[in-house]
Amino acid sequence: MAGFSPRAILIAFILLAAPAFADDLAILRNGFSIRHLRHTEIGPNTRLFTSPDGASFVDVPTAQIDHFEPIADLPAPPAPTAHAPATPATAAAAKPQQPTPSIGELVASASSRYRLDPDLVNSVIRAESGFNVRARSPKGAQGLMQLMPGTASKLGVQNVYDPRSNVEGGTRYLRELLEKYNFDLVKALAAYNAGPERVEKYRGVPPFHETRVYVAHIVRDFNRKKLAQQKAAKTQAHAAVSKSPPTAPVAPTQ
Repeated sequence: MAGFSPRAILIAFILLAAPAFADDLAILRNGFSIRHLRHTEIGPNTRLFTSPDGASFVDVPTAQIDHFEPIADLPAPPAPTAHAPATPATAAAAKPQQPTPSIGELVASASSRYRLDPDLVNSVIRAESGFNVRARSPKGAQGLMQLMPGTASKLGVQNVYDPRSNVEGGTRYLRELLEKYNFDLVKALAAYNAGPERVEKYRGVPPFHETRVYVAHIVRDFNRKKLAQQKAAKTQAHAAVSKSPPTAPVAPTQ
């Protein structure tokens, strides 16, 4: 994978905002892509607007953009598998006595609190632990968001294997890194994986294969989710149009 430019890319669209679906992709020279609705050049940068009202945008150095391309339609998702209806007895047995929040609910709550896109946090969890609550790396990182003991202690996480505490701490840490690097998503992810001291040492993404693959995996996964959302939004819009009653013809005036 090509090296990363030390110039910051403002990833404004990952902050909490009304979702916006892109029509095009800006393909960067480092292999990453950014979805957007429209773009315009402002000095040495190209501004990629990610919301219809123009409030959310990404400023990218024009020299880092290789080309633009329309978003291709995604294949239709497979039909859901039919399941036999549950009987009252099996339903009662399956119902938890003390329901606990799902990981998705925990992510949504923490993302809202720290003003991050929950899809981004989920992509980090997928890369870090594969959603394994008891995950532990050979280096000692633990839990869903693979917090190191020292990091967990600084964040006030007492039980790294508690999903709520781990997601809360990991999401807060990701937000802190984004603020530290002026919302440069690539640098923030690299620091989450390799540590801020290495990002400072190399003035960008460290030249470690693991870190570069890690960053690329999360960005691809995050973009894939946004493309799927765009596909779903288009499908719903087409369905709504097809259900609308036909407009009566207007008689010509004499």
